[in-house]
Amino acid sequence: MGRGDLTDAEWERLQPFLPVSNRRCGRWRDHRQVIDGILHRVRIGVHWRDLPERFGPWKTVYERHRLWSADGTWERLLQQVQSEADTADDIDWDISVDSTIVRAHQHAAGARTDPPPALDPKGDGPIEHQDETPWQSLVARLAEVGAGGEGLGRSRGGFTTKVHLSADGRCRPLSLVITAGQRADYTQFEPVLEKIRVPRTGLGWPRKTPDSVACDKAYSNGPCRTYLRRRGIRHTIPEKTDSRAARLRKGARGGRPPGFDEERYKKRNTVERAINKLKHARAVAPRYDKRGYIYLGTVTAAAIVIWLRT
Repeated sequence: MGRGDLTDAEWERLQPFLPVSNRRCGRWRDHRQVIDGILHRVRIGVHWRDLPERFGPWKTVYERHRLWSADGTWERLLQQVQSEADTADDIDWDISVDSTIVRAHQHAAGARTDPPPALDPKGDGPIEHQDETPWQSLVARLAEVGAGGEGLGRSRGGFTTKVHLSADGRCRPLSLVITAGQRADYTQFEPVLEKIRVPRTGLGWPRKTPDSVACDKAYSNGPCRTYLRRRGIRHTIPEKTDSRAARLRKGARGGRPPGFDEERYKKRNTVERAINKLKHARAVAPRYDKRGYIYLGTVTAAAIVIWLRT
């Protein structure tokens, strides 16, 4: 076992949830060897062609990662690992939400516009390795990663991507959304919370509602607070200075100030620490992947490692 490879205990946790061949697409190379190759690239940020020979053909490793990024396999694996932690009562549901800017390397530009092969609507493409149909249509899936479908935005420093995420009280990502770098944080607040989905190991609906949410001033607006109140979620969000001044100018018509728990807000650093853990992976910061859905798969694979090793 090389440095950064899955341990036996980690492999045993992932193996039951991996896709199995339906015997119509040939024999697959060993999942563990390929996953170790993917995680090696995520951790090091090396070119796919420069993967060590012990992981097998580089193209096999790349194609597996591309396929699993397109059909949602990485996201399902993340949910299953979270489900195990929730069953063991190991998730702190006092969550925090934030985002981080990721500089896109020049190799991330110039992506092709052809659809991911795993999302072939005919159902006779590479997606056949699973017994399930594709999770989403091509249009809906590419819409998750921002304008243009690749999650790349222009700024003074060049191309940038923004990773929006929620994290539990133990600094582990619960949900991830990728957009272009110029997108405002509050616009992705609802998608981030709606994407939280921790399945139950037995009967029951997946858990989607946290105990409380803490955010910074970027999320201090009416739509975010209304959404949280509608779902009955306790929240701690500081009030912006200009919002406070406008409320005071209105006098009694301005209403009461929003509640703010200073002690609860101190726990918001958990999402900052989760971001730091994600960026330890050199393929996450900066971004090298051209396609937005592949980069989302890269970030999700890094999140799975955090859950397995925390």
